[in-house]
Amino acid sequence: MTAARQDAFAWHGIECIVLDMDGTLLDLNFDNRVWNERLPRSYAAVSRIDFASAYRCIRQTLEDARGTLAFYCLDHWSNMFGIDLHRIERDLARFIRIRPGVEEFLAAARARGLPLVLATNAHPQSLARKLARTGIGSAFDVVVSAHDFGYPKEHDRFWDRLSEVAGVTPGRALFIDDNPAVLDAARRGGMHHLFGIAHPDSHGPRVQLTDYHCLESFAELTG
Repeated sequence: MTAARQDAFAWHGIECIVLDMDGTLLDLNFDNRVWNERLPRSYAAVSRIDFASAYRCIRQTLEDARGTLAFYCLDHWSNMFGIDLHRIERDLARFIRIRPGVEEFLAAARARGLPLVLATNAHPQSLARKLARTGIGSAFDVVVSAHDFGYPKEHDRFWDRLSEVAGVTPGRALFIDDNPAVLDAARRGGMHHLFGIAHPDSHGPRVQLTDYHCLESFAELTG
């Protein structure tokens, strides 16, 4: 983070921290293994097609639903593809990992006395699996799945509901998410302090966003 950006981020103006889960707190490598590797491999087997064809089919089908709540619904895609995605997540659970610096950041936020809100698009059962595996849920005052609201985080109504349910004042909240469409929606909802993530997948390329600073490490905010 540049000095100018560090100066622009004033902790004294923050009353609440809202955090995404997948790709922000947790390594997105797990989800990419589920959706980009295991699901197409399983779909290729049951459909008797090659992996490349299965991958293309799945990616196009998913892309058509991007930005909707269905995009994040394991039950919907399990029915669509005839593959039990809950079972795939359980099989690959060993890859669910907390990103470096996250636990230190959560501890620093708690030390500041700041309320912590976990806001995720993850399916409730996937959310429960990941919290049970990592134990990070205990750090949060409020845990929200978009499925509880009926709107994904890309939808403006999600942010209205978050304010209503979690008591978040948008202009005084820090929000971190790896999804630029979600960051855009948060900005429309009045969030001022917004950050992306430079390495949501530890095995993937660095992410650069035009409108948001992507954190290389949570230490940029606590160091």
